[in-house]
This record gives sequence, C-alpha cells and structure tokens, in this order.
Amino acid sequence: MNFSKTLKNLFLLFLVVMLAFSACKNKREGNPKVLIFSKTAGFVHESIPDGIAAIQKLGAENGFDVDQTQNAEDINEENLAKYAAVIWLSTTGDVLDHYQEADFERYIQSGGGYVGIHAAADTEYEWGWYGKLVGGYFADHPGINDPHPNVQKGIVTRTAEKHPSVNFLPESWERTDEWYSYKKVNPDTKKLLMLDESSYQGGLDMGEHPIAWYHDFDGGRAFYTGGGHTKESYQEEDFLKHLLAGIQYAIGENLELDYTAATSKRAPEENRFTKTYLSMGEFTEPTEMTILPNLDILVAQRRGEILYFNNETEKLEEVAKLNVYWKSEVPGVNAEEGLMGIQKDPNYASNNFVFVYYSPAGDAEINRLSRFVFKDGVWDMSSEKVILDVASDRNICCHTGGSIAFDKDGNLYLSTGDNSTPFNQNDSQYVLSGFAPLDGREGRKQWDARRSSGNSNDLRGKILRIKVQDDGSYTIPAGNLYPEGTANTRPEIYVQGNRNPYRIAVDQKTGFLYWGEVGPDASNDSLDTKGPRGYDEVNQARTAGNFGWPYAIGNNYTYFEYDYAAGKSGLKFDPAKPVNNSPHNTGLKELPATQAAFIWYPYAASPDFPQVGTGGRNAMAGPVYYSDLYQSEGKMPDYFDGKLFIYDWIRGWVKVVTMEENGDFSKMEPFMPNTKFNSLIDMEMGPDGKIYILEYGNGWFSKNPDAGLSRIDFNGGNRPPAVESVTADKSSGLAPLSVTFTAQASDPEKDPITYVWDLGNGKTEKTTEPKLTTTFDSVGEYEVTVIASDPAGMEGKGPKANVYVGNVAPEVSIKVEGNQSFYFPGRKVNYQITVIDQNHPEASNDLSNLYVAADYIEGLDQAEADMGHKVMSEAMTGKALVQSLTCKTCHKENEASVGPAYTEVAKKYRNRDAAYLMNKIKNGGGGVWGETVMPANPDLKESDLKALVTFILSLKGEQKPSLASKGSLDPTLGKTPSPKGALIINASYTDAGGENIKPLSGSSSIVLTANTIDLGRSGDMEAYTAMSFDGNNLMMVPSQKGHFSLPATDMTGVGSVTLTTASVEPLTTAVDFEIRLDSPTGEVLAKGTFVQKNQQKAPGMPVIYDQVTIPVTGQTDGKKRKLYIVSEPQGGAEIGTFILANITFNAK
Repeated sequence: MNFSKTLKNLFLLFLVVMLAFSACKNKREGNPKVLIFSKTAGFVHESIPDGIAAIQKLGAENGFDVDQTQNAEDINEENLAKYAAVIWLSTTGDVLDHYQEADFERYIQSGGGYVGIHAAADTEYEWGWYGKLVGGYFADHPGINDPHPNVQKGIVTRTAEKHPSVNFLPESWERTDEWYSYKKVNPDTKKLLMLDESSYQGGLDMGEHPIAWYHDFDGGRAFYTGGGHTKESYQEEDFLKHLLAGIQYAIGENLELDYTAATSKRAPEENRFTKTYLSMGEFTEPTEMTILPNLDILVAQRRGEILYFNNETEKLEEVAKLNVYWKSEVPGVNAEEGLMGIQKDPNYASNNFVFVYYSPAGDAEINRLSRFVFKDGVWDMSSEKVILDVASDRNICCHTGGSIAFDKDGNLYLSTGDNSTPFNQNDSQYVLSGFAPLDGREGRKQWDARRSSGNSNDLRGKILRIKVQDDGSYTIPAGNLYPEGTANTRPEIYVQGNRNPYRIAVDQKTGFLYWGEVGPDASNDSLDTKGPRGYDEVNQARTAGNFGWPYAIGNNYTYFEYDYAAGKSGLKFDPAKPVNNSPHNTGLKELPATQAAFIWYPYAASPDFPQVGTGGRNAMAGPVYYSDLYQSEGKMPDYFDGKLFIYDWIRGWVKVVTMEENGDFSKMEPFMPNTKFNSLIDMEMGPDGKIYILEYGNGWFSKNPDAGLSRIDFNGGNRPPAVESVTADKSSGLAPLSVTFTAQASDPEKDPITYVWDLGNGKTEKTTEPKLTTTFDSVGEYEVTVIASDPAGMEGKGPKANVYVGNVAPEVSIKVEGNQSFYFPGRKVNYQITVIDQNHPEASNDLSNLYVAADYIEGLDQAEADMGHKVMSEAMTGKALVQSLTCKTCHKENEASVGPAYTEVAKKYRNRDAAYLMNKIKNGGGGVWGETVMPANPDLKESDLKALVTFILSLKGEQKPSLASKGSLDPTLGKTPSPKGALIINASYTDAGGENIKPLSGSSSIVLTANTIDLGRSGDMEAYTAMSFDGNNLMMVPSQKGHFSLPATDMTGVGSVTLTTASVEPLTTAVDFEIRLDSPTGEVLAKGTFVQKNQQKAPGMPVIYDQVTIPVTGQTDGKKRKLYIVSEPQGGAEIGTFILANITFNAK
C-alpha cells in the first residue's frame, strides 16, 4: 500500500507525539528521590557520615531528594519503588539476604538506577549478579600486603569515553584517596577513569587499572567510582562534581519503574513451604527413591528391600527383597555395598520398567545394573534384565556411588565409587592420613584409587552414560569421554575422576550433569608433602570430562605422587596432563586434563563458599527445577526456574544455587533453613513439580527412628497463622491453681486471629486475645495447646504448655563466690548448690536426687554443653515414677521378676531405641523377653514415657557421676582456654512426689564467660559503629564523644579494665575512656586515657595494635548492671581509623 509523503509525515509526527506523551505519562511527579544505603557487615568507613551529608547537599542544590538508611529491610520492592536511584555508599560485606537481593534485582530490571561509591565494590562477593552490576570486586589496596600507607596521592587519567561525570576533568587528575585494585572486572562496563599505578606505592598491580565506570545493565543504569574513602573527598569540588554527574546519570529521566520488565522473581517466604511426612521411622538404611507418574514411590534400602509407598492409601510395604552382599566378612570393616540405587524408566507409564543398582550375593565380586518390571503394585523378580556389571573388590571399605538418573534424551547415567579405602594402611610406617590414596605397593591396591578412578579402563570412580534398548542391551551415546574402540578405555565412561559421587541429577533442559562428591578427611593442607586438605564438591559437567580424583580436588588443587615405602614425595601432578603411574593401572597412562569443581568446601570455613558453614560434610546434588515442565497447581514456584538444589547429609542444610546463562555459578541461598532435615540421602522432583526427600536418619548402618519419606508442599495463597510459643506463668502448684497462658502468634497476611485453647481436661475456651487465665481444681498433669485461626479458617497449632497440679516444683539455686559474670584464668571457681522444696522442707538435707554437672565450651552456644544434667534429671523423675506406677509389680532394677530387670533392658537397647521403648511402654506387647505380655499404659504423658525410658537407659552407667553440692572447679576443666570460652554449671533436683502425686524437678544453671568480652554483644551505640573482620567483632571509635553498652555485668573483684586497640596509622591524639553504670551519664566506675605507645605494625598485619589499662575506682554492689563505654578524643580532634578490638576485665 502506498501513502503520500504528507500522510507519512503526519504518521511519523503522530508517533513522536504519542511517544512523548507516553514518556510524560511515565515520568514521576516532583523531584527525583534517591536512597543512600550504607549498611556495613565488614569494615566501617568513618567517612560515611560525610558522604551522606555531601550527597544531601548535592540533592538540595540540584533538585533531587535524598533519604538514607542502614537498614537492609528498606531494600524491598514496595519501598524501592519510590526511588529513581539507590546509592551504595561504602557498604561492606554481605548486607542483603536472598529476599532483598531478589527485590533489588527486580528494581534494577524495572528501570532503577545504581551508584556505587568506593567500598560498594567490597560488598556481596557471593552474589554474582551484584558483581556484574557494580562492575568489579575489591581485591587489594596499599597497606594490606605492603608497608605503604593506605591513603596516598595518585594520578587518574581520563579515557576516550565521554560522560558528564568526567568531561569537565583535566586529562590528568591528581588527588588523594585510598586506591583500590579490583578482581572479576566486568568487561562490559564503559571505563571512564584509569589509575596510573606508577603514581602511588603498594597495592595489587592490575596493568590496566580502571577506577570509575558506568554501564546500562539488566534494564537499569549503574555508575561506580572508586574514590570516596576519605572525609576530605566529600569537600573536594571536582570529586563532588564527578559524583553528582554519576548520580544524575543513575536517576535518568526519573521514570516510574516498570515491573513488567523484571525477569527476576520475588523470593517466596519460607513459611510458604511445609515438610509433609509421608512415612516415618519405618526405614532401615534407605538409599534412593523414585517417584512414579501416579505419585506412588519406590524406595531402595541397602540391605536389599524395595519398599512401595502407595500414594492413595498412604501405606508403606515391602514389595521385593533382592539377595545382596551388604555385610563384610572381615571384622571391623563396614561394607557400603548392597542395594544402592533405583530409578524409573522415563517411559515408565507405558513400559513399567524400573532400574536398580545392587551387589548380588555370591562369589562374583561385582555390582550390577539391572532392569525389572513393577506393575500394579507387584515387583516381578523374573523380569530381571542384567544391563551392566561393574567389577568391585569386596570385604573392604568404601565408596560405592550407586545413583541413577536419566537425561531428556533417555540416556541413563550411573555413578560408581572409587572402591578404595580412605583409612590408614595397616602395618605401614607411612600412611594416608586422609589424603588421596596413592599407595602402589604390592598388596596395597585397596589404598590406590589410580586403579579405579584414575583408570580409563575401569568403570569404578566414574559416572557412566549409556542408552538402554528395549531388549536390555545398550548403546554408547555420542560425546562420551572415550570414543568406542579407543584402546585401554571403556566407552561407557562419561565422567572420570570421582571418589564417591553419591547423588546425581541431570538438568532436563541443558543436559548438564550435577553430582555431589564426598571428599577425603584431611583437615589441613600438606602443600609440601602430600597435597591439599579434603574438600567435598558439587560438580557440574557440561560435557564429558575428567574431574581429577585422585590427582586433584576442589579448585584443581593437585596432589603429589608419594612413595609409601620410603615416605618421600614425588612430583606434583600436572592438572593439564595427569599421568597414571600406578602398577595397578590397566588403562591409559596419560589422562585428560582435570577440571575444577563447581562448588567445593572443607571441614573448616570456606573462603569461597562461606554459606555452606563448617563441620562434617557430605555433599549431594538435587534437581534443577523448571516450572513449565509441570502442570500441578501445587508445584514449586517459578522463582526456582533454572536453579539447582544441593544438600549436605551431615550439615543438614539445603541450598539453592543460581547459575549464569552459561551455567557458571552466580549465588547460593538457603532453602527452608529453619526446617530440620535428618540426614538427607535423596531428593527428587516428582511428576507433580514438588520436591520429595528421603532421610536416612541420624545413625550409621541401622534403623533410625527419624528416617523418613517426605514431600515439600508449597502454599502460594493464604497462609495459616503461626504460633511460635505458648507460655504459662506457673508450671506447677497446689490445687486449685490459677494459671495465665500467653501465646506468641502472628498471621502472615496480618489478618485478625481467633484462639481456641484446649486445656487438656476435656474443656476448651475461645478468645480473641492471645491470653487466657483459667483455674485447675483437680490433681493431674495438663497439656494445654492452642489453635490460632484466621477469618478464612486456616489454622496453626502451637506447642504444648505443661502444668502440673498437686505438687510444687523444687527451686534450685547455684551460688559462686566472687564475680558472677566471669571466670579468671588460674583462679578456682567455688560454688554451692541449695534446694528449696515447698512440699518437702527437709530436701536441703537430702540431696541424693541432686545432679550437678559442669562443662567448659568454646563459645556461648549452650547447646554445645554437656547435657548430662538434663538426662539425669529425667532419669531421676523416671525412677520416682517407677515407684508410683504398676511397673514395680513386674520389674525390679537389678533382678528378673515377671519381666526382665531394668539393667538387662538397658544392656539390650541403645539411646537411639528410646522411641521404640516409649511406644512399647505405652502400647504394651510381648515376645521379646518371653511369653508374658506387658500391659499397655495408654494414658501416660509423653514426658513421663521419656522420663521412664531415660531412667532405664541410664542404668548402663554411661553418664558422668554428679559433682558434689559444694565444691571448687578449674574454670576451663583442664581444656585449652578459648577467648570466647564459658564455664557452665548446671544443677537439677527431683523431689519424691507422693501417692498419686507426680515427682517434679527443678533446675538452674550459671554461665561464667572468659574475662575478655566479645564486642558482638554490645548495643546502644551512639556515634560508634560495629564491624567484623576475620571472624572478630570490633567497634569503630568515633572522632567525637560517643558510647556503647555491654550486657549486665558483675564487677565484683575486677581491679582494672584493658582496652585492646587497632589503628591504621599511629594516633597523635589522646582519647579519654570512661566506664559508667546503667547509662552514658551514670556513675563513673573507671576512667583513663589512651595514648599511643606502639608505633609499628606487627609483621604481616595491616594495623597497629596497642592497649590501655584503666583502673576501677568506683564502688560495686555485687549485682549485674549494664555497663556503658564512653569515649571522647581530647580537643575534639580527628583520630582517623581507630578500633576497639576487645575489652578484658582484670581481677584484683
């Protein structure tokens, strides 16, 4: 169709007008608003207040409004919508959680602006998206790894890039600042200023050294400047003009945000997910599961059983038992073989095929991949098709692998372990010590993983990939590691160099293979002798490859060859060309280059992936999720699209990993961190788009009561109220007893809540307030619960609050001589326990039912302390209960009666059998100790059942004997003192109860901490700022008068207080310190002046350490009272970076 020129011009004019109208319509009204965000989780820059004041002044003079916050909770979608740009002003460390990270990504993607100033590049190292936004991460500055001052003059030069933030500057700009070097620099940013590395001293040389840049990024605008460390920067005219233009660029046209353009999803709240138990306590060593199309589930158990969970009936039953080798014939050797893996065929709905990987019993030392038919609840043993046998040495430990998975093309993946012993060799002077097993000596092949993982002609220590045909034969897919026909290789191998690849998963879109790799035990590096410490890994294979073991581990950290006969190290393995020199090798000598792990972490804290925590480790890989592959309404939300679930059996966490488009690691975040997982051994995505989990339970090679099968359910709509706690103002008393109960409850949608109280006596009461006062008239124990409901009828049930009527719990108190807050090194702690029992006044003279325990722990987490006092308190209650129940009719403590002696029961069962014994006492039964049937006790409360079982099991005599009611203790109990150590004394007393009166217990504890205070416990800060560095909590001393508080502290026996300080440069100004009671203006307890004495940095340290000791001259009253540390530099002078590192209270 032809238009005249005039019509074309009119049409173009119309488009221009409409576009202009649209732009005007989307433009915000009034001045643009920016938000300064200055939260710090690491170093605190004292120039932050100056930066805030300068930006506020720039805003007032240039027509934009400025808000400022240090609160990460302000980084949320609703609040961010008000701002045209957010200025990250010298933020440090990990400042946002994953909810806030998602909301900030969406803010930028919707058109928001970002400005990063100086230490904004020293922030969020674990968030790959932020690293690309800011444009690079801090790597170094002068004074850290060299003797030069951190602040120096330097010369900055302009690039050819035009931008208002630099156009006005001279070609060469000399200014004074702290000059950062960067790593992971985003190549897509437009570099504006370059730093001349010859113009200053120290720091990491980058060669090309950018110091300011900008770019349009992910829908928004980002500007970064490396300047701004010093206070003076914010008085410097050219730097302020530079910063102003960067802010104006980030503001852009001040348009309304367009959240329809956001590609990131908001993170769903944790309380939208529920762990729903399908079956619990019915498993013995479950290994792997598969979820069928109708949501029935098959579970493999190591000893050969195949269990079938019927989704419709919710019943679990055994449908098959394979005859497997699962127990070693060698004493002291735990075999890990048996039934190791199970997985349905991708076409199960039409062919009913199920694959298993198991160790058939018999003389043949093999592990076998077979296919069976399971149809209509029946496992057809005669249908077995043997697919593949893997040769394996038996009667040794360890590492079997055994996980099965399929990709989108129907290829089957099977993981196999290295079948090598990780423990030290017997009868050998030189041993593994937790490093790679590389012992090539005759007769030592089980300690040589080069015969398996490192062997291209062996199927162990690999992940295999095959295409199984209908008749049970298989073909080799294109792209495996060794092409078919390659001499001395097996074509089934897809991934080589595995130790124990225990759980595997295949991305159903990209085809990437993921697996958890259980690593060796070495806790420390041996970099000159054997090689790196042990790491667990989560790995990603985009194509076939060699992942290192036993030549390399982690981030391609390589081992040494080692002669175990002579105890001498050989050459270090070359990751580019590892060579298999083992006499046990039957494959290629020169192997493919080793690849680094995707994620790796040791026992200790990981500098690369700190979110994984510390302690024992057992990495596992779960599924990669895509919401569009599932149709169920209850499926996981699309927030998780393209993300990988990983988990750790030992540490008990589940994490979600976000990847870049190419598959590179971007970030890791927690999943359901407040849910307890009991040794997760398998995680699968069901056909309904829900996560199913299989828990092995907390115990090795046994039936565990906490082993279970569960499903993770997601609620995307209205959520029920949550009842966090129910408390009572009295837990015991004589009848009639008036008790007030209080519930702590909340509704996620802020709906009003109605409370229905079950009083445990057949009565209920309803309130609209979270509080109820009621009276109990009869003797008995009452378990009071509350159900909180919202207007839609959604309910949340709270925990029980127990009240006993008819007896008064005894009161136990612990008194220590002298200071009630601290122990002092080298000084004994004298203590005395007293008991007051209202119903039995003579109790203070009879302390046979008193149990006293002490423990020294390395931190303030009392969960680490010896729990023996709690066990013995329960045991004492159980002993008293035995005398008041029918138990005494049939049982005696030390001799057989109608039933067995309690001591014989204690010998037969372990602590992990407590749940079984509780069930036996409650429900009765016979056949274990003879034909006499034990009567049921259906009305016993759970607390009483637990006490009874605890008493019986305590007769093993494994508990420590009680300490005396009065005594003296070494404060560290002979352990190595810890700076954050604590002595905990616990005491429990159980009264005698009476006829039809339940015995009750009372307990008390006292905690004495080390006399050096952890500054992480400080609060009430005025002008002070808290920071952390290298795991230590620190306080930044201000250049003006300021204060902070310490928790209530007893100053009895304290003669002086030592303040340990740190500074970047020597202080030329004295600083006055005071310690006041109760408030910053309270009574002065101690005062003194810090004057710098030490002028030199310690070798390898970036700061100067010094101390000042100030005498305590005020009066103390023996009570714990809040302390305020007040400081003020003399003359109001600037003091620079001055830090309180710790505070020590010294004994007189």
